[in-house]
Amino acid sequence: MSHQRPCPTPANSFKPTTPLRSALCAAALLATALGATSAHADTASEGLPLWELGVFAGAVSTPAYPASVERSGLGLVLPVLVYRGEIFRAERGSVGARLVHTEDTEFDIGFAASLPASSNDIAARKGMPDLGTLVEFGPRLKTVLARPDSQSQVRLELPLRSVIEVQGGLRTQGFAAEPELIWETRAPGSAWRFSTSASLIFGDARLNRYFYGVPADLATAQRPAYDAQSGLIASRFSVSASRALGPDLRVFGFVRAENYAGNANTSSPLHLRSTGTSAGIGLNWTLRRSEARAY
Repeated sequence: MSHQRPCPTPANSFKPTTPLRSALCAAALLATALGATSAHADTASEGLPLWELGVFAGAVSTPAYPASVERSGLGLVLPVLVYRGEIFRAERGSVGARLVHTEDTEFDIGFAASLPASSNDIAARKGMPDLGTLVEFGPRLKTVLARPDSQSQVRLELPLRSVIEVQGGLRTQGFAAEPELIWETRAPGSAWRFSTSASLIFGDARLNRYFYGVPADLATAQRPAYDAQSGLIASRFSVSASRALGPDLRVFGFVRAENYAGNANTSSPLHLRSTGTSAGIGLNWTLRRSEARAY
């Protein structure tokens, strides 16, 4: 669906309240931060507490949308629950059911999100609808390709996610796929953990129209009409690090570089640059944990 004027919300659709939308924006930040800093968790969950309850505080800054000149940012404090059940899991950027689990392969439901942006703050989108909070979820296959040593692993992740926009209701905005190669390690004799990843982000025609489409009724002399097509959105390279400051406190951060030169819609008047960066920092404080151990 092209990013057109907001349609009237049907009477039977779900309208998030302001507190709920704030909570979803918080979830977006948390997913962005934890998803980009998976090195803060052990490479295996066995032996860890079944559940942990804590507080997360952090901030993140990203492009308003892929290939945008302007940026979006958010900072907040919110409670965090980690649960490592045999099937249901809520940790490391995933929320949902772990459907298959072996020593080297896992199939689960992955989760990701991106921050909202006001078109009034984006020169190229003046007069167009705002970009809402995007919540993504869907099946994900994870497989370990190598274990160079006891403290590190190389992993391939293959997610396919449905994209839901939260803005005046809940609306589907297509699908995204992000094959990702990840290397995680823990420095010997150190409290530091590191992660490096490289990925490609693809969107279907509906998602790419959401970012890059310009309907005829919103076209201007500087912003001609454009119908986006499916294909590559960005290539991404991320580096993250975390360090334990004690048994209950961990600090982490990430930096992410994106390249949009191979974007399938470089001809769009909303495609304004070929590179972009994101960064975030955070602090996680565990308040309570279970005596029971994870599976």
